[in-house]
Amino acid sequence: MTTKEIQEGALQEIRQMTLIGSKKALTMDDAALLTGLSKSHLYKLVMQKKIPYYKSQGGKLTYFDRGELEAYLLHSRVKPACEIEQEATNYILTSKKGGLK
Repeated sequence: MTTKEIQEGALQEIRQMTLIGSKKALTMDDAALLTGLSKSHLYKLVMQKKIPYYKSQGGKLTYFDRGELEAYLLHSRVKPACEIEQEATNYILTSKKGGLK
């Protein structure tokens, strides 16, 4: 692959991402590019009704709301160790059983 082909490919990807950033309704291709998930995995999530989606008037096309898709991706936050330690400390200090007497 030549340098020019690499640059053209990168420019095309930048164009696609810019377009996706301005769209509210995303196609399956857009959603796959935005999330990094394969289209087959997205189809599987749709079939299992594990991800919010919309169907076109004729019912053939599947669309995603960008905000709902981002919320789906961020729904299972894992707390960092320092946050868990702080919560444990707060619990011990405020607990009637384990607090200071």
